[in-house]
Amino acid sequence: MRDEYRADLVQVNRLLVWMADAVRSAMSRATNALLKADQTDAEEVIARDPEVNALYRLVEDKVYDLCARQAPVASDLRLVLTALHLAADLERMGDLAEHVAKTALRRHPNVAVPEPLVETFEQMGTVADRIAGKISRAISTSDIVAAGQLDRDDDEMDRLHTSLFTTMFGPGWSEGTEAAVDSALLGRYYERYADHAVNAGRHVVFLVTGEALDSRPE
Repeated sequence: MRDEYRADLVQVNRLLVWMADAVRSAMSRATNALLKADQTDAEEVIARDPEVNALYRLVEDKVYDLCARQAPVASDLRLVLTALHLAADLERMGDLAEHVAKTALRRHPNVAVPEPLVETFEQMGTVADRIAGKISRAISTSDIVAAGQLDRDDDEMDRLHTSLFTTMFGPGWSEGTEAAVDSALLGRYYERYADHAVNAGRHVVFLVTGEALDSRPE
């Protein structure tokens, strides 16, 4: 019975790694769609989001099944319930990548990002990819160092998010209200993507060590 339980935990971990890799790919392709008006990438991100949702449901079902069959307590209970919270953050990251892709598709064949903000969104995409890569590595190898670095990456994303508004509210902005609204929403999607990644990193640390990182205000 114990061997079966451990095998189930390995399967949960594998599902979480697949989710992390999927949401990383989704945001990377969504960013490309956003900056290059790539219709194929945008449509692919939207079409594959249900796969991320299906992985979340698989994790959820597996966790509930483990609780019903094995009645885990103490550290084992912590493990399975934290895995569920981690999956929820990853699922939300996938949704946010989908939002970026939908914005890109809505403005196609035009590029959704106005020229003054292209460099900022390029940098936000780079940070998002780095963050998602660390989450995947942290889950697959129990790398709490990578997980613990996410707050610093999130700070960088927050600075980029702030710089969007500095540009949009500056005297040189001439792109109009519609572009400003789109850009503000897009910036929020990237900022929240990073926030959920930080939450996921904290869950990884808790899974491995049993100790929670200090919470940071939103």
